[in-house]
Amino acid sequence: MSFNTFGHIFRVTTWGESHGPAIGCTVDGCPPGIALSEADLQPWLDRRKPGQNKYVTQRREADEVKILSGVYNGVTTGTPIQLHIDNTDQRSKDYSDIAASFRPGHADITYHQKYGLRDPRGGGRSSARETAARVAAGGVARRVLASLVPDLAISGYMVQMGAKAIDRARFDAAQIEENPFWCPDAVAASDWAAYLDELRLSHNSVGAIIEVVAKAVPAGLGAPIYGKLDSDLAAAMMSINAVKGVEIGEGMASAALTGVENADEIRMGPNGPQFLSNHAGGILGGISSGQPVVVRFAVKPTSSILSARQTITTAGEEIDLVTKGRHDPCVGIRAVPVGEAMMAIVLADHLLLDRGQTGGVRGVIGTL
Repeated sequence: MSFNTFGHIFRVTTWGESHGPAIGCTVDGCPPGIALSEADLQPWLDRRKPGQNKYVTQRREADEVKILSGVYNGVTTGTPIQLHIDNTDQRSKDYSDIAASFRPGHADITYHQKYGLRDPRGGGRSSARETAARVAAGGVARRVLASLVPDLAISGYMVQMGAKAIDRARFDAAQIEENPFWCPDAVAASDWAAYLDELRLSHNSVGAIIEVVAKAVPAGLGAPIYGKLDSDLAAAMMSINAVKGVEIGEGMASAALTGVENADEIRMGPNGPQFLSNHAGGILGGISSGQPVVVRFAVKPTSSILSARQTITTAGEEIDLVTKGRHDPCVGIRAVPVGEAMMAIVLADHLLLDRGQTGGVRGVIGTL
């Protein structure tokens, strides 16, 4: 039984470990005739790769992706696409002292409890290193979306670091690429920089909240009950390392609203229905409404810190453990491109599912 595959028609299977020779993925179900090259994928991997600034892990990986199959003469063939990324900067010795210890907050203890063994080198399969393969697969999904829905655009950014949230009144999309935090609020980004410097010097870490928005998503993606677009998006985001919560639209805050406040009222516009608000996050009854699809997820603080924490060994001995090595003080920073990739994968999958079920036929509203 395998649990390494995600998706229904557009299916992604990732493989490899943090300190193995390579990582990668197989993308199956990609339509034929989609223009695709390594140059199309590399920019997305460059946004996620480690070592780019002092606020992320200093592990140095080029994250150069190679396409091994599924592409001929620059276009996809409809057969499985194999993507390969070499690991070039492993330091397995950093983990030799803790091979028999369970790092608090990590999957060490649960992997041992389930399988009776684990790869202690950087967490093995549970490492966030695995997300590089997802970003590569997301690049393929973006090419599918660009071919089938050219206007669709996906953007991710950090809206909160620890207890420090952005001011939505200062939201400036142009700022997202201008700071190391993918933050749309320049004032908040400056505040976060000072805050994270303090945390790093005190051998501590912090969590974050990431928002991912997809605009120009066609109405009609998803299906009732067990094929909901939002349930697949929630599963996709929750599957990212260190994510502990996911919400769509207003999410948990909708519990504090009244029905009058929460209902997204509708009027008829020149090009069809127009919603007067988007509390639902672009999804109603599991089906996209044509509004922007809005997802947020919470990333816990990095568990690998230089402050001693209480734990036990595989022999049951109680110890105090300091986790050495190269780790992100806020792992949420590099989760932004990962969240974008998972959004792209889910939307590509649901677009293909809809084409298979309905052929793209839509119900008519008004006399358009």
